[in-house]
Amino acid sequence: MTGSRSPRDLDVRVAASPEDLAAHFRVRHDVFVAEQGVFTGTDRDHWDDSAIHVVASDGPIVVGAVRLYPLDEAGLWRGDRLAVLRHARGGRTGAPLVRFAVATAGRHGGHLMIARIQAPNVPFFLHLGWRTVGDPDEYRGLTHQDMCIDLSGAPPAFSDEGYAWALGAGSPAA
Repeated sequence: MTGSRSPRDLDVRVAASPEDLAAHFRVRHDVFVAEQGVFTGTDRDHWDDSAIHVVASDGPIVVGAVRLYPLDEAGLWRGDRLAVLRHARGGRTGAPLVRFAVATAGRHGGHLMIARIQAPNVPFFLHLGWRTVGDPDEYRGLTHQDMCIDLSGAPPAFSDEGYAWALGAGSPAA
């Protein structure tokens, strides 16, 4: 898959090389562990074993990262760990990362993407077409809002309630 570029030479792509993957994890560590203190030591978890890792480079420097992964075979995907280095924020890095993740999940057969968004970033996601789901709640000491977006190929009569369990509202129906 080739990356996409914006006017400031931002390249958003799947982290295919060992160097890209290392840079992806470095950006996440810098933001979620060192800067925000959301995690201690590392933010890596079992989802990293199967996730699609995405990076955004400004010239030769990786300045942003996001990961995405399917939650079921019916087309529910999660996007998370969106991280942009402090010096690259406000410079149109986050939107291309989010759009790339959404498009990638759609190309892989996804119908809906969900994410848990830090409260200050909710207006940004609303601007990108995401919807809020439920009420804000605490996650790792910060207020977050569950949000979702329909992906390409979503059935026209799709109902968010069908995936309420994935957003923490109970378990799937048997």
